[in-house]
Amino acid sequence: MIRRILKNTDKKCLYKFVYNMGIKGAIGFSRFQKRLKKGEFFPAFHFISVTDDCNLNCQGCWVIGKKKKNRLSPEQVDQIIKETKAKGSYFFGILGGEPLMYKPLIDVFRKHPDCYFQLFTNGTLLNPEIAEKLRKLGNVTPLISFEGDENIADTRRGGSGVFRKTNEAIETAVGAGLITGVAMSVCKSNIDLALSPEFINGLIDKGVVYLWYYIYRPVGENPTVELALSSDEILKLRKFMVEARSKFDIVIIDAYWDEDGNPLCPAVTGLSHHINASGYIEPCPVIQFANEKVGEKPLSEIYQNSIFLNELKQQIPEKTKGCIIMEDPVWLAEFAKSHLATDTSGRGNEIKRLKAMPQVPSHSSIPAIPETNRWYRFAKKKAFFGMGAYG
Repeated sequence: MIRRILKNTDKKCLYKFVYNMGIKGAIGFSRFQKRLKKGEFFPAFHFISVTDDCNLNCQGCWVIGKKKKNRLSPEQVDQIIKETKAKGSYFFGILGGEPLMYKPLIDVFRKHPDCYFQLFTNGTLLNPEIAEKLRKLGNVTPLISFEGDENIADTRRGGSGVFRKTNEAIETAVGAGLITGVAMSVCKSNIDLALSPEFINGLIDKGVVYLWYYIYRPVGENPTVELALSSDEILKLRKFMVEARSKFDIVIIDAYWDEDGNPLCPAVTGLSHHINASGYIEPCPVIQFANEKVGEKPLSEIYQNSIFLNELKQQIPEKTKGCIIMEDPVWLAEFAKSHLATDTSGRGNEIKRLKAMPQVPSHSSIPAIPETNRWYRFAKKKAFFGMGAYG
């Protein structure tokens, strides 16, 4: 795998990945841990939704159905990045909507060459021109969402020809020499594909460096709860990932279990937080409530003093080590209501939706299965806990 990466990756992209992401990322995580020991809090990573605009209509998307589409201004994005860098953290996940619809995006990447950005994209707009721009910058890894084969992708994504366009995006990104990842939100309609050796080997043959598995979360205007995995299916996924890490020449990432197989929530650990396209500071993208916005106060002051965020991190572990929005949505609705939290969904009905949502299993519903690959154990224990997924 290392030989393949060295052969296929542009040298500048490889350097930025090793230095900006690897070395500086590890240092940033260490600083995060030291802050926690001193009773100070500021997340190790930020996930930033730069725009609500999107060209697809996916099942379980938290952006669909907003009464008004919002975007962060370039000045707001710059402020978030600068304040985060001041705390020694240089890794950012860039989300949407579809972030490639955000016109100032390349300028953001160019303005911060000392950072590393993970670009969460559906891939349909990732053309050779954009890939070449990203290659010249070197500090971006596209994470391309792959939700199924020809028979599933269009239904899952609410578009036409999505499977073909996704494959073309992967080939374009790899062909440009980018560190390229593929993400899959595993649900009932695509779990067989997700756990297929043919699927993974196909990605390896294309030159994909890493594969990131999420567990489908039923959120948004079209939550499609029936797609949520059962406990048995989550157990099957977990076992497969542990075995696959020593079997396939590709990095396999999750963000739900630590090195001993214990469930965790990146938002509860404080590892990552999400800033949406309206500037609201949320625990994660699927918990669409907030009491603070970017620009009202310095981020460090907000994180240290936010009653809503701090009490959420304290109380969720008393309910579950998994995903609270799946396991106890009614509790989350009542918690948000008791804190007079703003509904940041843009739909104005998130409390009502959560109260009507049935409980579904999350990653805490299965027994602990420890990592067996020593490199993954080390990475999860010392580095990123799977890099802190947005879910």
